[in-house]
Amino acid sequence: MNNMQIIRGFRDILPENIKLWQKVEKEAKELFEDFGFDEIRLPVLEKTEVFARSIGEATDIVEKEMYTFPDRKGDKLTLRPEATASMVRAYVQHKMYASDPVRKFYTIGPMFRRERPQKGRYRQFYQIDAEIFGVESAYVDANLIFLLNELFSRLGLSDLKAHINSLGCPDCRPDFQKALLNLLESKKEELCPDCIRRKESNPLRTLDCKVPQCKEALKEAPTTLDFLCKECHGHFETVKRVLKQQNVEFIEDKTLVRGLDYYTRTAFEIQTTSLGAQSAVAGGGRYDLLVKEMGGPDIPAIGFAIGFDRLVEVMEALEKSADKQLLDLFIIALGDAATEKGYYWSTDLNLKGIRCEIDYRGKSLKALMKRADKLGAKYVLIAGEKEIKENALILRNMNTREQISISADNPVADIVGAFKKNN
Repeated sequence: MNNMQIIRGFRDILPENIKLWQKVEKEAKELFEDFGFDEIRLPVLEKTEVFARSIGEATDIVEKEMYTFPDRKGDKLTLRPEATASMVRAYVQHKMYASDPVRKFYTIGPMFRRERPQKGRYRQFYQIDAEIFGVESAYVDANLIFLLNELFSRLGLSDLKAHINSLGCPDCRPDFQKALLNLLESKKEELCPDCIRRKESNPLRTLDCKVPQCKEALKEAPTTLDFLCKECHGHFETVKRVLKQQNVEFIEDKTLVRGLDYYTRTAFEIQTTSLGAQSAVAGGGRYDLLVKEMGGPDIPAIGFAIGFDRLVEVMEALEKSADKQLLDLFIIALGDAATEKGYYWSTDLNLKGIRCEIDYRGKSLKALMKRADKLGAKYVLIAGEKEIKENALILRNMNTREQISISADNPVADIVGAFKKNN
């Protein structure tokens, strides 16, 4: 058996698939920057405390899923399982709030969790992450959901819907937790082992359990919306009103709690049915206490993460593909003299933004025409000894089959002119 195989739960993203990834990334970057976000690039490795402190010691991510190991000095390090904690750590460490606490960042990159691989879920996965620091207003919450909706619309997706909820704040959450604990105690015989443990350490997480017996036992559980204080209620009503005004469809989902400890007030997910049970392609919420908890000043924040892998699979399932990047020109050089000239022509054309290829293997005209067709070339330049001698290269349009004669002395200028005329 060949041991030189990829690790389970990891994967290669091959050239034939990468165009769709690039399309998503391009649309996201352009939209975020139009909305005032700046790109930030973060390390994939952090001190374990960054995630344990922010995500929560009692979450499944910290307890079961993180790739954590000691370095040579014995310090515990972790491959990042999500981006928000790293973003907050950078915001605090570099005192980005000193000049202006209001900052908007985005980042795109790999995350790592050791969970069971399944459709749309990998142990190395990719996220598109956006965060806003320094604004408590509900308009910002609505704006981020609007932003997600706009991005998915630009990508041609229409079977997605926002689910929103409010998780309250430290003033109103204790009453909710007390009511929830009373229910959990009465239903403890019906709960799975994980939920029995969560009942003591993080009762809110029981509402996120996917085990059918727990979902059935907790179907009458109290909801955070029943216990919101006046300020949280007003905040959530503003979010809903603004989304309605902007024609963003949403479902008020009382069961939505998200899986991380740091969320307060607005929580949201963008869900689809295209991937079966794994329905969320994006999610996020407000985390007004996290900056202070991680050693910074008392500054509110909110953000979201898009599951890049899942989003691409949804697009593929809906038969949405990136525009095929056709080869602009394929040079068929027949003979040594033509091959040398073709080499210089192709380089000059590449520098002028024309995607051009040349085959150096000495194949026949018939074989090279087949290759040009396989590569999806828009045009073919035929340059053999006869064409060079007569100073009449053949430029052939592969779609219309029309062809023109161009000079061998300066074909680059003629080809660029032909592309400007027809594109």
